[in-house]
Amino acid sequence: MLSFDGLGIGGGIAIGRARVLESSRVDVPRYRVHGEGLATEQARLEKALAQVRNEFAQLLAHLPVDAPAEAGALLEVHRMILDDPALARAAHDGIAAQAWNAEWAVWHCASQLADQFAELDEDYFRERGRDVLQVADRVMRALSGSRSSKPPEAAEPVIYCAEDIAPADMLGLRHAAGFAIDLGGVTSHTAILARSMNVPAVLALGAARDQIRDDDWLILDGDAGRLIVSPEPSVLQQYRARQAQDRQQTELLRELVRVASRTLDDCEVELMANLEHPDEVDQANEVGAAGVGLFRTEFLFMNRGLEPSEDEQFEAYRSVVVGMEGRPVTIRTIDVGADKVIEPHASVNAPNPALGLRAIRYSLARPERFLVQLRAILRASHYGPVRLLLPMLAHGHEIDASLSLIEQACDQLRHRGQPFDSQLPVGGMIEVPAAALCADYFARRLDFLSIGTNDLTQYTLAIDRADHEVASLYEPFHPAVLRLIAHTLRAARRADKPVAVCGEMAGDCEATRVLLGLGLTQFSMQAASLLRVKREIIRADRRRLLPVARRLLRAQTPQEVDEVRSALRGL
Repeated sequence: MLSFDGLGIGGGIAIGRARVLESSRVDVPRYRVHGEGLATEQARLEKALAQVRNEFAQLLAHLPVDAPAEAGALLEVHRMILDDPALARAAHDGIAAQAWNAEWAVWHCASQLADQFAELDEDYFRERGRDVLQVADRVMRALSGSRSSKPPEAAEPVIYCAEDIAPADMLGLRHAAGFAIDLGGVTSHTAILARSMNVPAVLALGAARDQIRDDDWLILDGDAGRLIVSPEPSVLQQYRARQAQDRQQTELLRELVRVASRTLDDCEVELMANLEHPDEVDQANEVGAAGVGLFRTEFLFMNRGLEPSEDEQFEAYRSVVVGMEGRPVTIRTIDVGADKVIEPHASVNAPNPALGLRAIRYSLARPERFLVQLRAILRASHYGPVRLLLPMLAHGHEIDASLSLIEQACDQLRHRGQPFDSQLPVGGMIEVPAAALCADYFARRLDFLSIGTNDLTQYTLAIDRADHEVASLYEPFHPAVLRLIAHTLRAARRADKPVAVCGEMAGDCEATRVLLGLGLTQFSMQAASLLRVKREIIRADRRRLLPVARRLLRAQTPQEVDEVRSALRGL
C-alpha cells in the first residue's frame, strides 16, 4: 500500500480502478531539418494546428447540455492560446530560423511561455503557463498522428492518473470517478473544471503516476488531498464507510440552502460566493449565496492580444449583477503581477513580481486603462447593487489616487448621459501587513474592507505557497497572521464599516470557528464550500468561541497553537 499527499480540490472520496494517461511531452523528439524538409515541417505544423482548431470547434459546438458552466469558457481560453502569435507564429519561426522539427519548435516555444508565467507572483497567472503546455501537448498529439478519443466506459469506477490533464481532455472523461494529477494548483483550469464537475480530484501529487499501474485499486480523498494505491482490505472498508457517510451528509447539506445562516447565540452571518467567471453565477444561486463577495476580473484580460473594451467588460459585469437578482456583487479591479502578464509572450523583466508593479499599483500606473474598467463597473451598477473593491492597497496615497480616478470616471459617464449608481461603495483589500496595521485609517477612508488571507499569510510569513520547498511553512493559523486579521476586524468595528474575509480561510471549515471567535460576520468563498461552512456556523456559539480565539492570539509556539485548535474543534 502506498500513500501520496497533494492539494485536495474537494468532491469527497472516490474508490475505483486506476487508468494511467500518458503524456506526449515525454521525450519530445528534437532534430534538425534542412532543404525541402523545412517546408515539410511547416506544412506538418500548420496541419496539426488546423486539426486542433477543429477539435476545439467541435468540442464547443457539441458540449453536452449537462456540461459544467465553465467548460465553454475554458475551451475558448485554450483556443485563444493556440492562435497566440507567441506560440503558433513563434513555432513556425523556430522551424524557419533554427531548422527545428515541428515537435521541438512547438514544445520549445510553449516551454518559454510557461517559464515566463512561472516567474509571476499570483497563483492564478502561474497556472496559465500550464494551459500553454496543455495546448502544446494537444498539438504534439496531432503531429504524431493521434487524435483524442473518449475512453470506453468501464464496468467499475475509474480514477484517471496523469501528469496533467487539459480541460478539453477532461470533458471526454466525464464518466470519471476522480482525477489524480501530478502537477497543478488550486487555481488551475483543471482544478476549476474538476470542482464544477463535482468530481473528487487531488493535484500536485509529485511523481505518483510513476508508482501506479492500470487496474490498481485506488482511494482518492479530494477533501483531505490524499491518494492511496492498492489499499489494504481494512483501509478500503474504512473509506467505503466514509464514502457512504459523505453521500448522506451531501443530501443533508442541500437542505441547508433555505436555512438562515445564524449562530446558536442568534448572530446573523453573511455567506457570499467568490467568482472567477460570470458562468459561476448559477452555482452561487444554487447554494443560496447572499451575494458575491469577490468577483475576480482577470479572466477578461488573459490570453488575448488586445485588452477588452469598455463595452465587453460592462457586459461581463452586468451579466453577474443581473444574475444575482438584487443581491450585492463586489467587483475587484484587475489584480495582475506586472505589465507583461497580459502579454505573456513578452519577457518578464520585473526582478521580483511579488513586490513589483502589481494590483492597484499596476492600475494607477496606467490611468487611462484603469478608467476604462472603472467606467464599465460603474455602468454595471445601474442594474443592481455593486461594490467596487481595490486590490492590495498599502499606502494612503493609493486610496487618494483611486478615489480621484473613480470620480473622474463618474464625471465622464455623466457627460455621456450614461446611468450609474452615484453612491457606489468603494472598499479595499487588506492583503499586506502594512494595510492590516493601518486598518484604522483605511476603514475611515473607505466604505468597507475585505481581508485576502492568501496574500496576507504569504506576505506576513515570507512564504511562497507555490514553492514546494517552503510550502509546508505556509500557515494561516500562525499567531502573527491571526493578530493582523483580528486588528483589522477591530478597526472596522470601531469605524462602523463592514469587513469580510474572502481568502481561502473563509471556506475552511476549521477556520470558521476561529474567524467567528474573532468577530467575523461576513465570509466569501467558493460556492462549493458555502453549505459546509454554513453547517459549522449554525452549530457554533460565539460566546464559547470568543475566549478560545483570544487564547489563540496569545499563543507563542506551534504546540500552543495546536492545543487551542484542538479545543476549538471540541466546541
